[in-house]
Amino acid sequence: MEIDPIKAGFDARKLARISQHLNENYIGPGKITGCQVMVARHGVPAYFDSLGLMDRERDKPLRDDTIFRIYSMTKPLTSVALMMLWEEGRFQLSDPVYKFIPSWANHQVWVEGAGDKMVTRPPKTPMTMQHVLTHTAGFTYGGILPGLESPVDAAYQEAGITRDGGETLEAFADKLSRVPLLYEPGSQWCYSLATDVCGYLVEVISGQPFQTFLSERLLEPLGMRDTAFTVTDDKLERFAACYTRSPSKELILEDDPETSQYRQRKFISGGGGLTGTTQDYAKFCDMLRRGGSANGQSFISRKTLEFMTKNHLGDKSLGQMALGAFSETSNDGVGFGLGFASTLDEVASATVGAGDFYWGGRASTIFWVDPTEDMYVIFMTQLIPSSTFNFRGQLKNIIYGALA
Repeated sequence: MEIDPIKAGFDARKLARISQHLNENYIGPGKITGCQVMVARHGVPAYFDSLGLMDRERDKPLRDDTIFRIYSMTKPLTSVALMMLWEEGRFQLSDPVYKFIPSWANHQVWVEGAGDKMVTRPPKTPMTMQHVLTHTAGFTYGGILPGLESPVDAAYQEAGITRDGGETLEAFADKLSRVPLLYEPGSQWCYSLATDVCGYLVEVISGQPFQTFLSERLLEPLGMRDTAFTVTDDKLERFAACYTRSPSKELILEDDPETSQYRQRKFISGGGGLTGTTQDYAKFCDMLRRGGSANGQSFISRKTLEFMTKNHLGDKSLGQMALGAFSETSNDGVGFGLGFASTLDEVASATVGAGDFYWGGRASTIFWVDPTEDMYVIFMTQLIPSSTFNFRGQLKNIIYGALA
């Protein structure tokens, strides 16, 4: 990969601050073991650096081809896959989801109470495909995220809704039919299991296993050869360790690569199941930057992608609609489309880059695409939770400040 910050329209000296900032403030003090950053503009790689260790316990330096758990950065890929079927006329965004998952025709909305005393009612309008793609369907993450504990989350746990073990997408969706929605579809926004549902909808509508469709229609044609739901033996040497922080702010090994669940992943999570490299994800981002085309192939049309990255929350932001204290973005001045967040108001969001679209992952990975600047940025590390540090905000300051 030929790096040319000048050709990409950057001040090379200022852009080099990325490595200095991350080394001095995060890797040196032991807040993270290592990380990787890629910046590209006008299709030209402007910056790429691998810093620190990928596996502290084995003293392994982070490699340029390190494989990371990208967690919720799987969601944009799943959303694009589903919208590829929309482009084929296979569904309308206004279609009720029960058209494809019949057991969902009897979904109820929570009113009050808990357990046996829970009061529910039928929804005023059915949950639609658009609701599922925008996290406005009424689902939650089942109590695993901080800041949102409700009787509905307890119902998830009682129903045994899980993304672990040998759960199939069909069984997962069937269990979701038995729990009430937290709110009326379309009335609120709640980060949730909805994108896992999108993965199942790809399976139902296409007639192929979700992982097969994703691989054949998106990953393989884009050349994303290291992106998969499992890390095979031949790639184990490149698989990073994942860490969390103790109350005393020390790094603790959370997922050892050799014994990781990703070595034999069974649940195919469209919401958070993929692993991959920075250079693989760059191929996806570059396709988005180019309006949906890459390698002489149109994956999704320019108009569809523009539609996906519009704010589908009407005239509201996440600050006005979001329930709970956690998602992979701040809320003020931020909108949400079909699988992507977007910066609506630079002043309200206290950041530059209006019109960009982006998302992040549980282990603090992030990416964004800025159509105005014809640029994308990818940051990879392995630290849980992603709310620990504001890497995106800090990188934005440095990168936009380095534009020539």
